[in-house]
Amino acid sequence: MSWIISFFVGLMCVVLGFSPVASANPLFPKIPSLDEASIDELIGHLEDGTVTSVDLVHAHMQRTWQVNHLLHAVSEINPDAPRIARSLDLERAEGRVRGPLHGIPILVKDNIATMDKMNNTAGSLALVGATVSREATVVSKLRDAGAIILGKAAMGEWAQCRSRKASSSHGWSAYSGQVFGAYYPEQDPSGSSSGSAVAVSVGLAVGSLATETSGSIVNPGEKSNVVGIKPTLGLTSRSMVIPISVRQDTVGPIARTVKDAAYILSAIVGNDRYDNWTLAQPFKDKREYSKACNYLGLKGARVGVPRNGIDYFLDNTTTAIMESFTEALRIMASAGAIVIDDANFPAFDFPAFSRNASIVLDTDFVAGLSEYLSLLGTNPHDVHSLQDISRFTKSDPREEYPRRDTYVWDRELARNITNESAEAWLAYQANLVMGGEQGVLGALDRFDLDALVMPTFASFHLPAIAGLPIITVPLGFYPADTPLVMNLKGDMVSVAPNIPFGIAFIGRAWSEETLISLAYAFEQRTMVRRRVKAHITPDFELRVSKQSTMQSSRATAHLFEHDASMQQVITSHATAAGKGRMNFLREKFWSFYRSLELVS
Repeated sequence: MSWIISFFVGLMCVVLGFSPVASANPLFPKIPSLDEASIDELIGHLEDGTVTSVDLVHAHMQRTWQVNHLLHAVSEINPDAPRIARSLDLERAEGRVRGPLHGIPILVKDNIATMDKMNNTAGSLALVGATVSREATVVSKLRDAGAIILGKAAMGEWAQCRSRKASSSHGWSAYSGQVFGAYYPEQDPSGSSSGSAVAVSVGLAVGSLATETSGSIVNPGEKSNVVGIKPTLGLTSRSMVIPISVRQDTVGPIARTVKDAAYILSAIVGNDRYDNWTLAQPFKDKREYSKACNYLGLKGARVGVPRNGIDYFLDNTTTAIMESFTEALRIMASAGAIVIDDANFPAFDFPAFSRNASIVLDTDFVAGLSEYLSLLGTNPHDVHSLQDISRFTKSDPREEYPRRDTYVWDRELARNITNESAEAWLAYQANLVMGGEQGVLGALDRFDLDALVMPTFASFHLPAIAGLPIITVPLGFYPADTPLVMNLKGDMVSVAPNIPFGIAFIGRAWSEETLISLAYAFEQRTMVRRRVKAHITPDFELRVSKQSTMQSSRATAHLFEHDASMQQVITSHATAAGKGRMNFLREKFWSFYRSLELVS
């Protein structure tokens, strides 16, 4: 898929008047590099007319064209994005600004449904071409806030819930290929929100939406040197998000800064009649999480370190992380925080956690998947259950079965219980106790804490089963003398020099303001993200002037009002590009362009 996206983006950039040759020298040097630009900085340039949203869309598309064939972070580009950007520019010119996300390009993970020309696949070929009966509520909220849905972020197929870890790899899917981290050659990006994190890290979008069941926002976030917020269960709607577990799934933002993540989170929270869990929110007023970004947020805060939840996961790859973590605690103390060490969980039984969690996830997935598939508008592969998905996967060689097994599905289908069975209910109740009073809530209450702080790699297990919030912030990077460690499958690098790692703040339900305040204060005192540049990064930057903006706007209109004039160019390129490639890639190429209404 990445070579198709690269061609499409390159072609659009040529038509729109941009050279496909990258430039690191924008005409306005004061405009920040797009791999570091914040929403506040971009708002300033949008307001003073230095750039337009059309410019932002074109620049991010060009950057995708440069590196997506190496990183595979973006599965699809939204063909309507330039037209939407132009409409939002007109709104701004008329004095109608919807909020801080007005005209800002955002990617959404490929399991979050959009009602447009893009697919919603969870990385599976079984869902290519399927349409949805309604859009994910979080996407509609983004649109209402003025964000531009730039495209879909690639992900680990079925949110890493198909194969054993040694049989597949983080960020791989049959639809998008293998996502790679940008900080070391063939870096394991972690998963499953791999593309959401990698794309934001190298400036292929300003921010992204991701999902987490157990670690899938915070783990890719730390490995891509970005900020990720896993919200309280019920703070954001999961309606029309391909599910794993109704009792654990959350949708949250990934961004390069805490404040940017707070802006995106503010846009997507709220009640939704399609997701009853959101009705438990204790507030009715609109949340503005960016107001929690306080440089003095650590002053007087009581922050605890649950060592028994950290020590269990320590090995010879975590020494550098723990050294940086110790320094982070010192920085927090110097900022006025009261750091309580050994603020341990009352109990930490990881084997019991694993047993109960597998029962909950297995039974929820079987039921939730069938419900999601029942809501499809069109279903070209006629899949209605996990059994159907399994049969499709095992029969289509592009899904790489049995080299990438279906162990998780086979286990799920072998269980003779449902998510309404007594065994599943008891496992869920045990999880709530383990993650709550015996875990995070027990430690918070016993030591009268505002939050817990942990290295990100150890942070996510108990909050996942208890539905509690986490925010990960960059902490450091593996040093130059770090030996390489491969992933379990042996096809990607998990530990190596310059690969990032993070620190996580964990709190009670609905405590996002507190966590954002703490994380922001730490981020602003350390600015870790800027210490190491990614190994792979695009160098195309905004090149704008009044003349180029006007030309690009006219070119956008020309592109989408005169689609037929491009047909011959696309057809001839596709014929040449198709030679020597697998049939399924050619089919995907034509399917993709037909979806753009560029090929009759």
